[in-house]
Amino acid sequence: MRRRTDSAVHLRRARDFIDRRFADSELRLDDIAAAALMSRSHLVREFARQYGVTPGAYLSLRRLERAQDLLRFANLTVTEVCHNVGFTSIGSFSTAFAQRFGETPSAFQRRWSAATQPRIPGCEILMRSARDGVVGADRVTQEKRERASAS
Repeated sequence: MRRRTDSAVHLRRARDFIDRRFADSELRLDDIAAAALMSRSHLVREFARQYGVTPGAYLSLRRLERAQDLLRFANLTVTEVCHNVGFTSIGSFSTAFAQRFGETPSAFQRRWSAATQPRIPGCEILMRSARDGVVGADRVTQEKRERASAS
């Protein structure tokens, strides 16, 4: 039983590492495996068994979820969002986003911009992210919480 518990700890470490570093476009499977203290192949196998997706698929999902938040609440262009969440190609980002959510990032942003309160200025997100070391989408989530508690 100890072996299963140790593996779970390492897998949580890998997942947490991805959650913290998802915006890093240079993040590679080797980095994730090193953080989890596992070989690449063992990590992929066990991660998929535990979470139902590979580490690469989980990374893409995290990036897309954060992009969704930024498109919804930040005053950033689709290209800025794309790069802020770790994608390096706007084409790949747009395709992945449309496959996951059923509409392009631009259409999603237009739909939400018409239906929500004033958006957080993009420069604010980018400056605070750089200053605080907080990833852009996490800053958006924090800003939303601050607005809600102030109202």
